[in-house]
Amino acid sequence: MSSRKLPSTSRRSLIKLGIYGLGAMTIATMPSVLNAQTSSRGKTLMFNADDIGILNFALLLEELESAFYAAVISSGKITNSRELEYMRYLGAQETAHVTFLRSVLANQVLFATQDLSFNQNSVNGIIASRDSILNTAVTLEDVGVHAYNGAGPSLTNPSFILAAGSIVSVEARHAAGVRSLLGKPVTEPDADQLISNANLNSALNPFRGKAYDELYTPKQIVAIVSSLNIINNPIGGSLVA
Repeated sequence: MSSRKLPSTSRRSLIKLGIYGLGAMTIATMPSVLNAQTSSRGKTLMFNADDIGILNFALLLEELESAFYAAVISSGKITNSRELEYMRYLGAQETAHVTFLRSVLANQVLFATQDLSFNQNSVNGIIASRDSILNTAVTLEDVGVHAYNGAGPSLTNPSFILAAGSIVSVEARHAAGVRSLLGKPVTEPDADQLISNANLNSALNPFRGKAYDELYTPKQIVAIVSSLNIINNPIGGSLVA
């Protein structure tokens, strides 16, 4: 466990950051197209099983989503104006989440955006068609929901709990919105469940059924992200062991 002091971010300042971040989402600067390093493993990302590690892990997921939507918008594969506008909207929100979490973590951020190394071949395959893009967007947004919910019970810092809680509900709305573009049910059907019931952590999932979201462990989230093969960076640390 890390002995580093948690940043003294107040509830009021977090709320202020959230309002300003999301309020500016329509004019947020989207990241440039993925600067992939297909031959490089990239920096190893290490996350301890503490509040700092959990929120940095959440930041990694937001960085991936932000970069994904930037690549989608640049790809030209989304030609429907309504769908393209929605992709821009989601991308701006994910970028706002990145800024927000980096502000919350302050000097406890463990990696820079430039440290992330993307697999351009896999990214190109994902953004090759409209259906692939939208289905991947659903997967990434669902991953965010399951990850925040799964890590939430382990957070102890009230400011960090507030930060995570203010984002997870937005991720769920994103997933529902993209599902509607695909003509799917807006809640996650059993067929879309990324981890089977048999492999769910029973301690994290006392409630089951269609009215409840499954909670995934960080290790399970890493396995899902790895299966997409979009990031070259090795991911380790006690959080994901």
